[in-house]
Amino acid sequence: MNRFKEMAVDALVQQVKELERDTIIEMIETPPENHQGDYAFPCFRLAKERRRSPQLIAAEIAEQMEIPSIFDNVVNAGGYVNFFFNRKKLAEEMIHQVLREKEKFGSSSLGNNKIICIDYSAPNIAKPFHVGHLRSTAIGNALYKIYEHMGYTCVGINHLGDWGTQFGKVIVAYRNWGNPKDIEEKPIQTLLDLYVKFHDEAEKNPDLEDEARNWFTRMEQGDEEALTLWRWFSNETIKELGKIYELLGVKFDYYTGESFYNDKMEPILQELSEKGMLKNSQGAALIDLEEYGMPPCLVQKKDGSTLYATRDITAAIYRKNTFNFYKSLYLTDYSQKLHFAQVFKVVELMGYEWAKDLYHLPFGRVTHEGRRIQTRKGTVVLLDDVLKGAIGRVTEIIDEKNPMLENKEDIAVTVGVGAVIFNDLSNNRIKDISFSWDTAFSFEGETGPYVQYTHARACSVLRKADDVHLDVNDFDGAELMDDVSNQVIRKLEQFEDAVLDACSKDEPSILTRHVIDLAQAFNRFYHDHPVLSAEPEQRTARLMLVESVRQALSVGLNLLGIKAPEKM
Repeated sequence: MNRFKEMAVDALVQQVKELERDTIIEMIETPPENHQGDYAFPCFRLAKERRRSPQLIAAEIAEQMEIPSIFDNVVNAGGYVNFFFNRKKLAEEMIHQVLREKEKFGSSSLGNNKIICIDYSAPNIAKPFHVGHLRSTAIGNALYKIYEHMGYTCVGINHLGDWGTQFGKVIVAYRNWGNPKDIEEKPIQTLLDLYVKFHDEAEKNPDLEDEARNWFTRMEQGDEEALTLWRWFSNETIKELGKIYELLGVKFDYYTGESFYNDKMEPILQELSEKGMLKNSQGAALIDLEEYGMPPCLVQKKDGSTLYATRDITAAIYRKNTFNFYKSLYLTDYSQKLHFAQVFKVVELMGYEWAKDLYHLPFGRVTHEGRRIQTRKGTVVLLDDVLKGAIGRVTEIIDEKNPMLENKEDIAVTVGVGAVIFNDLSNNRIKDISFSWDTAFSFEGETGPYVQYTHARACSVLRKADDVHLDVNDFDGAELMDDVSNQVIRKLEQFEDAVLDACSKDEPSILTRHVIDLAQAFNRFYHDHPVLSAEPEQRTARLMLVESVRQALSVGLNLLGIKAPEKM
């Protein structure tokens, strides 16, 4: 919570003894109109206990309150206690804070270096990285940056889907119809084509499914021919994935796929057995979860092979033992909600009290113009094609509007990729998204390029004013007291709370919304108030505000995993 809001809370705590501090914090509102104040506390909840009207209670609180120094006035209005900032002090305090903290603006020591494990992206080996994978990747990367800004130490884990019966299918397809040269030249597309062909052929010849299962069994038993092919497919896929991650600006601390846990599951199965948790069902091993309202959790098939649940139980225990995390987050679409509920319950039943620190963060699915994306049907939209398309569209716009722009190729990449990421993060995490080529490259309205352009505009103003020495201790906040300037200041004041809210709710779209609001407030200011041609004192104050907005937008975009260009 920012320090100015905290001042209002401290003052209210002295007057409202009936409510806990945290409750008061939750109840404080930001009025929709300037004339209604900057913060408002509703008194309706107090009416029953105090047996008086909310209006009388609000009047009493406002009259008796010792007004914090950052506020000009505290008044009663319609059952609310309304706080009005001293605009001069707020402008000076906020600009001092932004320019003092710089890239640390909006940060906190809240996390106290507690460790957060974040499992995100997790594409499948030998399958394409499509638009559906962007959600987990973009959200996970943003949360990593936001948590670190809040003082946590993050561990980013890419839990690659590099094990399972699908590899038996790809091996069968490769042995029947594959060409090594094609895999070396276009690994992901070739492996996708082979995977799709396998399913087409298996519909005509079901024996292929048995053959695929046999090859996966050989993998699990350590057959060198099967493992050699698997390693080759994995290595070629990871090389291609690396190019996508580099373009997105995404990095991981660990690439530990499902195969990483192959030699770690037997002790876990033994532990489950020793604790009397396993039940035999026609030769398979499962854990009965009926009393918890869930179907049984299958951890070993009758042929001895393991499942996703076995690996995720093992991974959770390995991560706790290795990193001693404060929280461990899993980013997948909501279809896996039951799976993780089962896994977390099993860990809890094993006696690990830290199971409460495991969190599944579900997100909405991505469909292609209303149709589900299915690799086996070949109905995928490759993320590489989307990113290249966005970069190409930006290149066309630059060639049309600013053909002499320096480093236009780099800027096209920055803006194109930023548009794709921002578009994804603009949506509430749990919301389904329908991908459409018609809207994929839209740069109009509330978009990433709009925020990036606002940052570049601020940079341009500052470059043109390079003859002015900006001294944070030498400007007058009285020059920034009008409504339009004050709205920009208020968005700066609310920035820290937006980051904190995004962190506490694991919802990057909260920050995305705020940087849009800040950019819009700044552009109104820029439209209404001349900066470079203003009188000296006013010019200095306005330039200080421009620099503060530039810094805040840079921080906000960075936390979302997006670059902030200085020129566009």
